[in-house]
Amino acid sequence: MALNIPGLIMMVIFYSLVLGIGIWASVKSKKMEANSQNGQVEISFLANRSVSLIVGVFTMTATWVGGGFIIGVAEAVYDPTKGLIWALIPLQMSISFIIGGLFFAKPMRENNYISMMDPFQRRYGKSLTAFLAVVPVVNEVVWIPALLISLGATMSVILDLPFSVCVWISAAVAIVYTVLGGLYSVAYTDVVQLSLVLLSLWLCVPFVLTSDIYTDITKTAFNHTHRASWLGQLQPGEVGRWIDNFLVMSVGNMAVQDFHQRTLSSSSTSTARIICFIAAGVVLIVGIPPVLIGAVAASTDWNSTSYGSPSPYERGEGAMVLPIILQHFTPTYIFAFGIGAVAAAVMSSADSYLLSATTIFTTNIYQAIRSQASDKELQWVIRLSIVVAGLVGTSLTNLHGGILVFWILGSDLTYTILFPQLICVLFTEVSNGYGAIAGYLLAVVMRLLCGEPVFGLPALLHFPGVILEDGVYIQRSPVKTICMLSALVTILMVSYAASLLFNKGIVPERWDVFKVKSKGAPTLTEGDSDETHENDMLASEPMLDTKC
Repeated sequence: MALNIPGLIMMVIFYSLVLGIGIWASVKSKKMEANSQNGQVEISFLANRSVSLIVGVFTMTATWVGGGFIIGVAEAVYDPTKGLIWALIPLQMSISFIIGGLFFAKPMRENNYISMMDPFQRRYGKSLTAFLAVVPVVNEVVWIPALLISLGATMSVILDLPFSVCVWISAAVAIVYTVLGGLYSVAYTDVVQLSLVLLSLWLCVPFVLTSDIYTDITKTAFNHTHRASWLGQLQPGEVGRWIDNFLVMSVGNMAVQDFHQRTLSSSSTSTARIICFIAAGVVLIVGIPPVLIGAVAASTDWNSTSYGSPSPYERGEGAMVLPIILQHFTPTYIFAFGIGAVAAAVMSSADSYLLSATTIFTTNIYQAIRSQASDKELQWVIRLSIVVAGLVGTSLTNLHGGILVFWILGSDLTYTILFPQLICVLFTEVSNGYGAIAGYLLAVVMRLLCGEPVFGLPALLHFPGVILEDGVYIQRSPVKTICMLSALVTILMVSYAASLLFNKGIVPERWDVFKVKSKGAPTLTEGDSDETHENDMLASEPMLDTKC
């Protein structure tokens, strides 16, 4: 296969454009820093809390419309063992934004937090929060290779470029402009990247749909013309896994720093909420082209195309079906735009992961150790952290686990471990350090005992519906949700019991490591209004109030 020159030219133009905008935004950031009374942390991570409604919608949507979103949706719709019923990521993301706008944006933005771990720091103190903060930092880093692998595999197949070259060049561009401008660069490049994604995908759709070498998708949706229906079918034994996947991608996203970084950087609380609601609609619009392209791929007689037989699925190239369709169903110049859309989607998410990991590390781990760090010191810590996170995440692409391994690991960290912790610290008064540790340990142990075939972990804890296939136990229950709910209940019950024991004098006060006695006796229905007062100063650096 020869080098695809038009596609390569498009990639060079796109990378140059993104890098140029990132550098321009970094200059804007420097000017803002010189005129602002806020510290380096707030300017770098939250763009001085000055993100407008329009830019906010673009950066919120672009963060979640990654390579896995575009390529993954098309692949799932095309896969005869899955179909549209397993490709509901756009709907899940939309629900996630609505939930975030209704319940999470207001309490986070009104308290002027910098990271999503700041409520933990206010409630539990610096030390325990620094321990808990390791989870979201690791989560952000392990999602980076999942994105880059999808991009590298696409470029290596379509452009005939080496996998490592595609991955490292893309990572280098994202690292450079994120280091230079922080959230300013990320937000403004997101505007360009999402615009390119929308333009390119919707530009490709008419050419794909007007092709005469596939069967009408309205007919193949309900019959077996070339293969199984692209709508898919949900078998009784798959309901538990489907529920898990749906909840992980909807409510689980509330425990991800990328989401909160956008709401916290908005110019007001009302703007933060509106951003969420508008993004919920935009993400559905972006999700339509991959669904249509996947449906066309499932309705195509591949022997009639320039691709030939066997089909991409039979060749093991089902994951590349979107770029393959664009290459063989559209003119060269349209195909080049489509490849640009894939690259734009990947980079718009990769830079967000870099910045999110650095935000939590700097504000909740490094500053817990070096509370007197100067702005100059923090500036270098931020830059170094972005580079290290980028290098580590990119290096993980050399592992042989693939995209699925990193996605499962990241989702388990957020949904089963961190989500119940965030719910308790934001919406209950009873939670304390003892409950947080107990819930954390229970979630980790339970999830390991439930097993995970991808990691080769055997299922030692069996839930209803478990079956034995080829000597391996396969869980059919929604085990991630079970682990999450178990951790949630554990946090509340252990917190209540610990506070009761110390406040009643049953356990000596000298054993009260997390100082729950000083907060008064707990109740499950009414909290002490002064409970968090003593730890208020433990949150990240004081932030300038922003009126709604």
